[in-house]
Amino acid sequence: MNEQLIKEIDRAIKALQSARVALTATQQKRGPGRPKKTVVAKAIAPVAAKRGVMTEEGKARIAAAQKKRWAKIKRAAKKAARLAEGKA
Repeated sequence: MNEQLIKEIDRAIKALQSARVALTATQQKRGPGRPKKTVVAKAIAPVAAKRGVMTEEGKARIAAAQKKRWAKIKRAAKKAARLAEGKA
């Protein structure tokens, strides 16, 4: 009875060992350093984003808006100066 149990355990051990060998044979051992490039890595490499070019019309709109802001600040400064002179 014990001998049959031992034989069954030995068969199970052999089966597990052969399964372990099959599994470890497919795994690659990694060495030090960065992994080498693969074809898949090249295929999914991100494409550099293309920078947009501003049109002359867009540049003119921005310049006009900025000049309007500067004029508003100058008007406020002049008004404050006039009020300060009048109170002084």
